[in-house]
Amino acid sequence: MNEGKYVFAQIASYIPRFQFDRIVDKYRGNYRAHELTCYNQFLHLLFGQIAPCNSLRDICLCLEAHKNILYHMGFGKTVDSTSLSRANERRDYRIYEEFGYYLIKLVKPYYRNTTLPDVDVDNALFALDSTTISTSIKLATWALGKYGKGAVKMHTLLNLRGSIPTQIHITDGRWHDSNMLDLLPIDVNAIYTADKAYVDFRAMWTIHLAGAYFVMRPKDNMRYTIVETLSEGTRGSTICGDYAIRVTTYKAKHDYPADMRLVRAIDPESGEIIDFITNNFEISALDIANIYRHRWDIEVFFKWIKQNIVVKTLWGYSENAVKTHLWSAICAYLLLAFIKAKTQSKYTITEVAMLLSASVFEKTDLTELLTHPNDRLVSLLSNQNVKDQQLSINF
Repeated sequence: MNEGKYVFAQIASYIPRFQFDRIVDKYRGNYRAHELTCYNQFLHLLFGQIAPCNSLRDICLCLEAHKNILYHMGFGKTVDSTSLSRANERRDYRIYEEFGYYLIKLVKPYYRNTTLPDVDVDNALFALDSTTISTSIKLATWALGKYGKGAVKMHTLLNLRGSIPTQIHITDGRWHDSNMLDLLPIDVNAIYTADKAYVDFRAMWTIHLAGAYFVMRPKDNMRYTIVETLSEGTRGSTICGDYAIRVTTYKAKHDYPADMRLVRAIDPESGEIIDFITNNFEISALDIANIYRHRWDIEVFFKWIKQNIVVKTLWGYSENAVKTHLWSAICAYLLLAFIKAKTQSKYTITEVAMLLSASVFEKTDLTELLTHPNDRLVSLLSNQNVKDQQLSINF
């Protein structure tokens, strides 16, 4: 069916065009647009993510070098970097934000039943964290970070079943991580895990009242009393203790007026004692520790998206341009996840991105490419796997 089609044209065929055009009409994105419509703009940005290209100029130069096949790749015609930059600056970033959330809803069901190693629970599992992208405060005057430097934060709620982002909030570097707790879409019986920066007893009480659960590391200065010893650790066990506790300071008691559970575990590699707090008294202490261990999946997601999807070098510096760039990167990631699911590829999203990047100008059936790649591509994947193992060791 796809014989003779370029790989990029096949990738573009997975874009839900009807929904995209409805969103564009909602924000009047094509007002006074001639050659560079919003869809054409998105194709340029998508190509820049998959190819990948380091700048808008790289995107336009690469496409110009292949101008004889642009029509067959799905582009009407290419434009220069100035026109693309102007579109990123002026067209409402909410077009790509809303399209990103549509893709999240589209992709999520395909990964709903993904299992996590060493975690024996059926609850929805989410990890909350942020990543910081450094920038020039002289160019991005709106993105003030710490110590007078420029920084953009991307706060992400990641569904651990499939590593699919569920909610994303882009701010300047001064916006505190714990504020994200007030924006969470809380699902009943879901488990949310985060590090110490997100310990906010008032927000945690809101999660508790909503019928959901949290798994976090307590801050070092948290004061509490042990109400009940649920179990003691045994020799050779990862779990050192399991307790029901109650916070004792006036403000903490006011914000969280109920007992919590404290699980104390030992890191088998470093021997460090690690505490976890949760409001879930039903699942095992070992599952609590393992759920928090999977919180690192979001760190791997951030590292992967910075290395495989182009966000290291911003493609513009106004708030609108930065958000357009980041949301186009997220849309590219979600589109890869969607293609992986639809083609039933056995490869990870990282490997799918590698295969598509190496074949973007080829005429190969996409399903065949992602299920039975040739020897040259298999060799590329082997090298990528070695790099991924080295990255995981650094964590």
